[in-house]
Amino acid sequence: MAASRTRDRTYLGARYMRLVPRLGKKKALVALEHSMLTAVWHMLTDDTAFHDLGGDYYAKHDPERALRRITRQANALGLTVRFEPIEAA
Repeated sequence: MAASRTRDRTYLGARYMRLVPRLGKKKALVALEHSMLTAVWHMLTDDTAFHDLGGDYYAKHDPERALRRITRQANALGLTVRFEPIEAA
């Protein structure tokens, strides 16, 4: 339960927040527990330390999907969105 409360600061918190709308709170919690058990299994079998991917993993992993999600949310609010890249210094 503590991992689900971290919200967007950790990978597990971000995963929980992505699963809740689709599965509901209890099933998302079980899915999060499964992810944690899978990570523990890999840590024990490969003898490696836990490496958190970060709360922004999903946005960095597939930025096109993140842009589509933001656009869809803005359109639902009756807004139009235009994205312009930030120019490098």
